[in-house]
Amino acid sequence: MERTLLQKRMLLAGEWVIGTNLIDVENPQDGEIIAQVPAATKEEVLFAIQEGVQGAEIASRLSTFERMGILKRAADWIDEKQSLFAETIATEGSKTIREARKEVMRCIETIRISAEEARRIHGETIPFDQTAGNENRVGYYQRFPIGLIVAITPFNDPLNLVAHKLGPAIAAGNSIIIKPSSVTPISALLLAEAFTQAGLPKKILSVITGHSSEIGDVLVSHPDVRMISFTGGYEAGKIISSKAGIKKLSMELGSNSPCIVLKDADILEAVKAIASGAFWAAGQNCLGVQRVYIEKEVYKIFEELVAEATKQLSVGDKLSEETEMGPLITEREAIRIEKLVQEALRNGASLLCGGTRKGAFYSPTVLTNVDSNSKIAQEEIFGPVLILEKVNDLEEAIQKSNNVSYGLQAGIFTQNLDNAFKAIRELECGGVIVNDSSDFRIDAMPFGGVKQSGIGREGVAFSIQEMTEQKVVCFKLNSNF
Repeated sequence: MERTLLQKRMLLAGEWVIGTNLIDVENPQDGEIIAQVPAATKEEVLFAIQEGVQGAEIASRLSTFERMGILKRAADWIDEKQSLFAETIATEGSKTIREARKEVMRCIETIRISAEEARRIHGETIPFDQTAGNENRVGYYQRFPIGLIVAITPFNDPLNLVAHKLGPAIAAGNSIIIKPSSVTPISALLLAEAFTQAGLPKKILSVITGHSSEIGDVLVSHPDVRMISFTGGYEAGKIISSKAGIKKLSMELGSNSPCIVLKDADILEAVKAIASGAFWAAGQNCLGVQRVYIEKEVYKIFEELVAEATKQLSVGDKLSEETEMGPLITEREAIRIEKLVQEALRNGASLLCGGTRKGAFYSPTVLTNVDSNSKIAQEEIFGPVLILEKVNDLEEAIQKSNNVSYGLQAGIFTQNLDNAFKAIRELECGGVIVNDSSDFRIDAMPFGGVKQSGIGREGVAFSIQEMTEQKVVCFKLNSNF
């Protein structure tokens, strides 16, 4: 049966508009065009910014009660349409239908947490009388909205990563322009519809679809934009920061996360967690396990078990309930992964399993004997490839884990508290997950990395801190208390 081609509009300062130029949205599984969205012009971006400045004033005047109500109603609207959201994620992106359902549930949770955190934007009193001569001064600080925010989001979590920017922005009383990935824009547009249905006043939100090469510079460099929240690759983040000017930046720039498996670990649990963490969403996950350092005493059994678990993964139709891994986001990405693996094999790596490509599908792959200084070990693969390496002890595992430019999250499997705390203290990253893989996150926790993995922290309450400014208030009284 022929699919009806969807013509989606973008949200421009609260109004749904269609442009003259359109972008095709393809299903990466078979290349079928499933929808078309507008390719925004620079003039439309400038209009969104102009209206967004006014929207920031409108948003700042919304009471906490009003912000909470909008967020709760938006979450309820998504909850009622879970199937639509899940099917959209699974069709336009790489996730299987089961992975997509989990993302929808997380999105609902993110928006509901945002509603709760709106009531917790607190300040503190300041003891101004701590210095001589100020005995008649009292005061406090409180947090105020930062203003107009631009959020640029990637394809791999096309709904929840947008929610992680939109929910806190609304909770904090800001206006926001969202630029979703041009390959997965429909989920973001559906999320915008949830907020319009929830009664969000016009001008507070724009969701602009288009090519970053055409509209990106205007979005990030405009002086009326007070903050940029970006999730994506390091190279893109570096370009954005060089063009942004004096404004607040929050960036999550990916990683090549390590996991450590010590000889006292529960090996079966480690295998299960690491296989899941490496191949969730076809490995297109900033938290995905890329490197595993296994203590020599248990290396052989771990290698055998993880290879067997990887071979058993069901790869195929994303909408099938049996499928555990779908395609990469484009065939070009699959070809990139293929070239990386072939280069590693030419340089002496061994292929334990996988290593084949068909269109946008790349089989889940496990490599051994990889040079730790090679490109595939040092850079973010962002695909279904897992690297195993034998180590002598925890000291060596930590040293090798840190020997990269990234530091988002890491995992360690051990039953020894001393070893766990040593890893917590010495691993250079934003989060250490004990007895689970690096691929663990709840939407309320602070999330972000060190080194090239980013600037600042997400997680709803922590995003709100980033999206507000402190203002000090001091009263000079006529007489002392």
